Amino acid sequence: MSQPITSGNFTFTPTSIEGVTIVDVKSYGDARGYFMETYKRPDFVAGGIDVDFVQDNQSASTQGVLRGLHFQIEHPQSKLVRVVEGEVFDVCVDLRPGSATFGKWEGVTLSAENHRQFFIPQGFAHGFYVLSPTAVFCYKCDDVYHPNDEGGLMWNDPSIGVEWPLVEGVELNLSDKDTKHPSFEEWRKSAGL
Repeated sequence: MSQPITSGNFTFTPTSIEGVTIVDVKSYGDARGYFMETYKRPDFVAGGIDVDFVQDNQSASTQGVLRGLHFQIEHPQSKLVRVVEGEVFDVCVDLRPGSATFGKWEGVTLSAENHRQFFIPQGFAHGFYVLSPTAVFCYKCDDVYHPNDEGGLMWNDPSIGVEWPLVEGVELNLSDKDTKHPSFEEWRKSAGL
């Protein structure tokens, strides 16, 4: 794993999966509140993230909601994700054919308090689980959403083995669509991989 790179108000820390990066943001605060930059293209390029973002999204969820694992099939998206209210456990799964970490996952806790961001390049499935009573989740994408191009994987596929930190006593809340995604092995076979 490479060493972290600091550029401007950002520190870019590579993870165990090539291209997946944790971005820590410096904030400036006093008794009135705080200020921080959340994205600055020259600093991100210096940190190894040279992506043209074209769409911003925001969602709100309650505790126990798990969204994922999602991807676009013909129009893969890089994502820069963060939480502006509450806390989530964010996950990506490497779906890049030929990657040394194909089928492996990486996860990080993102919160309004830690200001941490997570960069996920194209070729990954993505999902998150809400740890706090509510959470507001924001993300930038380098391709627009194509509703007819959605793919997904089972959130609890045993061959991937994501270690979701499920909140004890809180019912897991999945969309109907997210209960019907194929296993990693089923997806791999259908994709000819």
